[in-house]
Amino acid sequence: MVVKVEVFTSDSCPHCPAAVNVANEAKEIIGADMDVVICNIGLDGNRQKAMEYQIMAVPTIAIDNQVVFVGAPTLDELVDKVKSLI
Repeated sequence: MVVKVEVFTSDSCPHCPAAVNVANEAKEIIGADMDVVICNIGLDGNRQKAMEYQIMAVPTIAIDNQVVFVGAPTLDELVDKVKSLI
């Protein structure tokens, strides 16, 4: 089973690059069982998805269509959460 990790970001967020880096590092560790999607809320489709998830702040990470982290998690936190779902 592939776990979908969506990282919601904005261009003006100073903390978003850290969340993206953690997600990409987790992908390197977990491999093919994890899919990372970066969702910039400045784009219409992503803004709509953020509204559906009721996201009020970025960075926010949704895993398999559920908001799991608001803010950038540590690498260990994200890896542990994804591994628990595989």
